[in-house]
Amino acid sequence: RKNRLFVGKSERAAGIILALTKILENEIWEREILQEQLHIIEDKEKEAKHAAFHDPLTGLPNRALFKDRLEIGLELAKRHCWALAVMYLDIDAFKAINDNYGHDIGDSVLCIISERLKANTRSDDTVCRYGGDEFLFLLLEVKNKQAVEKIAQSLLKIIQQPCVVKKSDSVMRLLVNSSIGISMYPQDAETVDDLINCADQAMYQSKKSKSGYSFV
Repeated sequence: RKNRLFVGKSERAAGIILALTKILENEIWEREILQEQLHIIEDKEKEAKHAAFHDPLTGLPNRALFKDRLEIGLELAKRHCWALAVMYLDIDAFKAINDNYGHDIGDSVLCIISERLKANTRSDDTVCRYGGDEFLFLLLEVKNKQAVEKIAQSLLKIIQQPCVVKKSDSVMRLLVNSSIGISMYPQDAETVDDLINCADQAMYQSKKSKSGYSFV
């Protein structure tokens, strides 16, 4: 009888342990599912945030993010008595590329140029795709007009390098030029919109005179 009681207790204990093990396994499984769902939600939130502030084609910051950074840049410039510059860059005759070779080739050219601009932008500065074939630069804490001029000259040379793109089985080398307009704080304007508008006007002066770049 004692043996039977011992066996019965052992079986009940084993059953309890098995039940607890299953409960624990279920809790671990549910926790893993919850963690996976949280990671998915976090990834989607990051993607949504990135999409809201970045250009879908080039991955560069969009105009909304640029204006936010320019607003912050102006606050820092006012506080520390810095100068800053806004450069408005437009690709010359870009419509002809789309018309002659198609929008896919035009998009490839924009992506190539975007990578070049991003690779040649200081970590504290910002380059954005403002729309179409237009790009904006925010240059923080610039020393003087001559320093900005050197950056503009460097960007023009970078863009003028051939863009190698593939179409079907052929490879094309397209030559692209650009025009840059430059406005500076505080001498040209003191607000986000005014700095952008002044740089835009200077860009059209540059395009008209074919000078490559122009200051306000």
